[in-house]
Amino acid sequence: MSAIAITVKLFAAYQEAYQASELMLQLPSQSPVSEVLERFITEHPELERWRSLTRFGINYQFVEADTFLQDGDEVVLIPPTSGG
Repeated sequence: MSAIAITVKLFAAYQEAYQASELMLQLPSQSPVSEVLERFITEHPELERWRSLTRFGINYQFVEADTFLQDGDEVVLIPPTSGG
């Protein structure tokens, strides 16, 4: 199975966990966008609390968790934010 390369923009809790605003990832082709979140939770278990609250975006469009990624996609994981 071939691999795809994506860029993930990080915000809030995800940015804090990785101490970065952007990551490049390699994933198997036919990976759903939810696979990015699964990898993040595996690497940083403290992110589990955001699993059910996180929304997904691909190339500036909100998408469902089962949307397949394409090579070169820009992904955002959007955790809840608090106003103030």
